[in-house]
Amino acid sequence: MKRSQLTKTAFLIILVSVLSACKKLDLVPTNNFTDANYWTSAAKANSVLNTAYSQLFNSSVFFYNEGLSDNAFNGRGDNDGAASLAAGTYDPSLPRLKSEWGYHYTGIKTSNIFLENVDRVEGMDENLKNRMKAEARVLRAWHYFYLTTWFGDVPLFSKDPTVEETKTVSRTPKDQVIEFILKELDESAAALPVNTAYQAADKGRLTKGAAIALKARVLLYQNRWADVITECEKLMNSNANGTYSLFTSYEGLFLPQNEYNNEVIYDIGYVTIDREYQTFYDMAPLSVGGRLNALAPTQELVDSYLMLNGSAINDAGSGYDENDPYTNRDPRLTNTVVYNQFNWKLPDGTTKVIYTKPGTDPDQSAPDEYRSGSIASPTGYYTRKYYDPQSRTNFQAALNLIMIRYADVLLMYAEAKTELNQMDASVWDQTIKPLRQRAGFTAAAAINFNPSANQRNVVRNERRVELAMEGLRIFDIRRWRTAENVLNGWAHGAKFGPVNVDNGYIRANERRFDASRAYLWPIPQDERALNPNLGQNQGW
Repeated sequence: MKRSQLTKTAFLIILVSVLSACKKLDLVPTNNFTDANYWTSAAKANSVLNTAYSQLFNSSVFFYNEGLSDNAFNGRGDNDGAASLAAGTYDPSLPRLKSEWGYHYTGIKTSNIFLENVDRVEGMDENLKNRMKAEARVLRAWHYFYLTTWFGDVPLFSKDPTVEETKTVSRTPKDQVIEFILKELDESAAALPVNTAYQAADKGRLTKGAAIALKARVLLYQNRWADVITECEKLMNSNANGTYSLFTSYEGLFLPQNEYNNEVIYDIGYVTIDREYQTFYDMAPLSVGGRLNALAPTQELVDSYLMLNGSAINDAGSGYDENDPYTNRDPRLTNTVVYNQFNWKLPDGTTKVIYTKPGTDPDQSAPDEYRSGSIASPTGYYTRKYYDPQSRTNFQAALNLIMIRYADVLLMYAEAKTELNQMDASVWDQTIKPLRQRAGFTAAAAINFNPSANQRNVVRNERRVELAMEGLRIFDIRRWRTAENVLNGWAHGAKFGPVNVDNGYIRANERRFDASRAYLWPIPQDERALNPNLGQNQGW
């Protein structure tokens, strides 16, 4: 089931239901849907559930969350508040804060409406009903996870509140919200089928494995390392909770012909024409159809990719050449970032060389070359990951966006083992080694366990490069409490700048991160105006 195969009916249903609840009617109208007469079939209930699916996340936030971190820079506009949040130039009135808050509570409302009404559908198969309830509960839990990760204490509603309640409710302590989320995921996992049990028409629905993987992520963000290990092992050591493995090709993992592959635990579904996104229009090189660059990978991200021999670029004997910086690097760099003289694969099977270094493009127009203040990339880099070769005019794409994949399970497991001082050759061979082998590493020093290495740094960097441009880096640097280190100072671009400034690396964006308050976002100003009982986070 590509969840974009929805109608707008469910949105209208919810709106009409809310409005009609305010009217004093003695009779149920027969010419329109109301809360009293809508819940008459499983198909109608499914329409509301499909609406809840569509409200979980959107493509713009998926991509521009990278711009909140040291992986990328939102250089034009303030897309989803990425420029303001990364630079630390925001306050409680920033629109992204209000939209984030409202977006998730809208999704929670839809799930609550579904859960409160689905039992009214007469004659509905109980197994189907229980499965759908579990799906709605996972969606609701996911929304609460985002809310409490960004804002800390947030109002917790297990039922749809009245308007008056929303104006007076106080925030629930974060620990209580987390425990609610974990309980919901446990109970939902018990009722959900494994991924291989769904028919083709239902591909993309939440599964037992998705609930377990999400629980592992929630626990990871709370530093509950032993519990992370327990959840990850449920997916790593048995097929009882789903059948997952690394897809054979890192590049192929993000191609439309490989959607719903064995690595995908949960993704957001899109369908050509019916439901598409156009975000890549402002991320791709201009010479292959991009409009302008609004999200550019940073030099800091590029520098994090190892050499093929397993060395970091600044290690003695690494072989790194600053004048030939992209040779003999981790192949995931080429699958993720577009750099100078990158061979862009076109849909017809041919390639086009992308020139980003000033003065190198044989084409006089040189659209992709770095020029300060132009519409080209402000860092000299563009994005390749998530390019959809089947996209239509102006990069209208229907490529699914992966929210959780099996590689993340392996990385969560490796991190938890490392934090408990349990990383050894056996754990390495289950986690980091297969990731690097899949990426294309063959040198023994790159794929074999090195007990003398700083395991925390190794695992964290592996997480960064494996999951780059997938919207997760900002959450990692916040939970590691390293944001004040990597988000203070300049975000850089390629070595196309003045030689006497930062060794020639472009100064793309100056950032500030105030550790005394910025690890939690402020409660949106408009929400506090409506409900003063919400209070405010420290320092805001």
